[in-house]
Amino acid sequence: MEIAYALMATIGVSIISLVGLFTLPLNEGALDEVLFYLISFASGTIMGAALFDLIPEAVGLVELDAAIAFVAFGFVFFYFLERSIYWYHGHGHARGDWGKVEISEPDERANAKGFVYLNLLGDAVHNLIDGMVIGAGFATSLPVGLASALAVAFHELPQEIGDFSILIYGGFRKAMALAMNFLTALAAILGTMIVFSISPSPQFIGSLVGFAGGGFIYISAAELLPELKAEGDRAKSILQYAIFALAMLLVWGLGKALTR
Repeated sequence: MEIAYALMATIGVSIISLVGLFTLPLNEGALDEVLFYLISFASGTIMGAALFDLIPEAVGLVELDAAIAFVAFGFVFFYFLERSIYWYHGHGHARGDWGKVEISEPDERANAKGFVYLNLLGDAVHNLIDGMVIGAGFATSLPVGLASALAVAFHELPQEIGDFSILIYGGFRKAMALAMNFLTALAAILGTMIVFSISPSPQFIGSLVGFAGGGFIYISAAELLPELKAEGDRAKSILQYAIFALAMLLVWGLGKALTR
């Protein structure tokens, strides 16, 4: 019975990934204006998730040296993956107005920025871990499972908004962005099934957590922040910085509130 409760809770949390539905009524111009703020928010939530959630969790599950090694491996792997996408698909870049992408190489396959694919992979790994957390909670007891699912849900909401924004800014249409965000969220169901099937060791989970943390740092620092730094208007740059910092603070505050 515990697995049924766990799966229902995991599916409920996964539905949060459809938060981008609120953008469907917006026209292209309005969406571009919203993206100006959401990309800053996305970068902050991803960095905050890595620094305040994933990496401390990894340190708690494995030895410090091992945790740092997994973080470094995640960072290097995502860097390698980004370069592979660049070599194979070409390189997209913003052409001045938010949400529009041009391709600097004549390759018809290059229809979205490389960091979109990186974020999809990182988000899938993160959701897989969230599913494991929910599954482990329900395997312990119903109250612990419900508390775990609630904590994951509150933590996921700001990040799912950010993930959807990244997909839109990277070149995906709204319907495709919603679908891809939801598909990566379903990785949480796999994580829950893994817990009830093979009971993975803390060391295995810790390695995944550290890997995801390193990947998220790369996405935020090496891919999204340079996009924000391209803004030449001083007032807008200050606003971007404020949103980025507030997003990190939000992730930190939610983590503190939900671990009391």
